Amino acid sequence: MSTTRLLALPAFCTILSLCPPAQDDGLLWRDALELRVEGRAFPDAERAAPYDRLPAAAEAKVRDAVWNLSRDSAGMAIRFVTDAERIDVAWTLTKDRLAMNHMPATGVSGVDLYVDTSEGPRWVACGQPAGLASKRTLARLPERALRTWTLYLPLYNGTQQVRIGVPEDCSLEAAPARDSKPIVFYGTSITHGACASRPGMVHVAQVGRRMDRETINLGFSGNGRLELELIEYLAAIDAACYVLDCLPNLNPEQVRERALPFVTALHAARPDTPIVLCDDRDYADAWWNPSRAERNRGNQAALREALATLREQGIAVVHLPADRQLGADREDTVDGSHPTDLGFTRMAPHYVEAIEAALAGG
Repeated sequence: MSTTRLLALPAFCTILSLCPPAQDDGLLWRDALELRVEGRAFPDAERAAPYDRLPAAAEAKVRDAVWNLSRDSAGMAIRFVTDAERIDVAWTLTKDRLAMNHMPATGVSGVDLYVDTSEGPRWVACGQPAGLASKRTLARLPERALRTWTLYLPLYNGTQQVRIGVPEDCSLEAAPARDSKPIVFYGTSITHGACASRPGMVHVAQVGRRMDRETINLGFSGNGRLELELIEYLAAIDAACYVLDCLPNLNPEQVRERALPFVTALHAARPDTPIVLCDDRDYADAWWNPSRAERNRGNQAALREALATLREQGIAVVHLPADRQLGADREDTVDGSHPTDLGFTRMAPHYVEAIEAALAGG
């Protein structure tokens, strides 16, 4: 955790929850690419656009749906240090669809600002999108002090450009690089971020804050299918741990066909990097819907078969079971499948526990 922290947030920051339009008067603007961008796994020279999640070469190797979704900026965050008493943000999107039927514009296309404090990262404000281009004042502080900030980028929209604005007489620099390897998540729409109300609430981001680590989000909505083509890109990342959470996009037959060869191949490519294999979470409406319950049980049984074979082969994998994800009260999804902020907050500590177990050797 950064040493540039303050005491609890309410003592120093006036949160502008409605995020009025920013003014350019007297502000120094810097492109976020000049600061520290976390959640980008591949070198700039390999990208088709600065906030793509896969390199340009992937377009010819993965399915079109995966490539198109990889151009969303899910999981990326700008880390910077400033002594400014005011923080403004301007960002430009790639798609004019700001919201979805079941997910608000603040999560799909907004930005989300946190600050490091002595009590850990604290939320400051969410920038609400106004269109393809938006500019917001996210915080006004009563005094200047050196602080470390994190700005999460849109989950289900692409980002063309991000700029950070502070008063001209203030400093604005990249936050120091972390001294630990990132946690890499590969999964479905849940990993991608559906249906968080703002980018910092998805469990991938929450895990990063809880563990004080960079996280890389390779969630592809509806398309996290344990496809072997993705191993090249996962293995290219020098990760501390891989978290595979693809069962919600598979049926039992596909789990039997794909889980074992995918994990075996990833382990062969990165034999020293631990793997967490997540079970299919239970649908919140499975208690009354037999077909949904049957799919959950089938996926979970197929995964147990794969886990048994992996262990026979001497490949240690940490298993995150279904009953340690969403709540037993079934109050934490939008549609029985996709978590709300409550669902993601319930999930995060169990993912942290599984990752810590993997890092400790299982």
